[in-house]
Amino acid sequence: MEEIIKLDNVEAYNQMFGLKSLHPLISIVDLKEATRFPMHVTMNYGVYALFLKQTRCGDIRYGRQTYDYQEGTVTSFAPGQVVEVQLEDQPQAQGLLFHPDLIRGTALGREIRHYSFFSYSSSEALHLSDTEKGIFTDCLNKIRMEVERPADRHSKRLIVRNIELLLDYCLRFYERQFNTRTAVNKNVLNKFEDLLDGYFLNHLAQEHGLPTVRYFADKVCLSPNYFGDLIKKETGKSPQEYIQDKIIDLSKEMIAGTDKTVSQIAYELGFQYSQHFNRLFKKHVGHTPCEYRRTLA
Repeated sequence: MEEIIKLDNVEAYNQMFGLKSLHPLISIVDLKEATRFPMHVTMNYGVYALFLKQTRCGDIRYGRQTYDYQEGTVTSFAPGQVVEVQLEDQPQAQGLLFHPDLIRGTALGREIRHYSFFSYSSSEALHLSDTEKGIFTDCLNKIRMEVERPADRHSKRLIVRNIELLLDYCLRFYERQFNTRTAVNKNVLNKFEDLLDGYFLNHLAQEHGLPTVRYFADKVCLSPNYFGDLIKKETGKSPQEYIQDKIIDLSKEMIAGTDKTVSQIAYELGFQYSQHFNRLFKKHVGHTPCEYRRTLA
């Protein structure tokens, strides 16, 4: 079995590619300067990383899926992700690596979970226009300038702010990409709706319990975060809200159109306990299921 290299710090990455380390918690990487090139390696990231790939130079695999990347593509990884890289040629890429300790206790540290693209996977890489590539590299250069200059009391704050600026631009670019892939997004939404209908029509809820966002993300071959952001963009609702709305609509039909007990309805919808169904129903409708049934009499 191939060894998995743990990248617990930026120094470990720089050593692997023969690059210099100027700061223990952050590194601006230009692989044109690399002196070593492992042709096939599997890495377990312990740092955050973003890379702007200028050319396709091999395969990047996240889990079982291959990244959809080409010239001018940004790939991003977060601590805990395992990535397999198989190079065919010298990589041409610039990027940023930073340790979670760098942003701990900062506003970015508190908000980092909102940059959901760190958990995107197959076919979800960010494809940049020439203008966007210029903005990305300009942000990297600003961070590099702060890392290379002698540290003072402003250094950390400016470094972290510039990282946040880069991440905010990536959010904007991803939103643009969602907009330019409207047809693809509509197909995913339509498939999600069909799968959600089928989950209840085929009695999968009774067998497997309440449907989860991960279940549908897997079915459309997307990561849960990317799937969630796509559905939110298309509908204004998160997938979880969409699922709950479906459950409420179905439960109303069953309450109004059958003589089934509340417990039977809860079971058929995938609830383990009818009390959980009662709470969800009252939260959305303003009445308990029994109260709602009486209003229809």
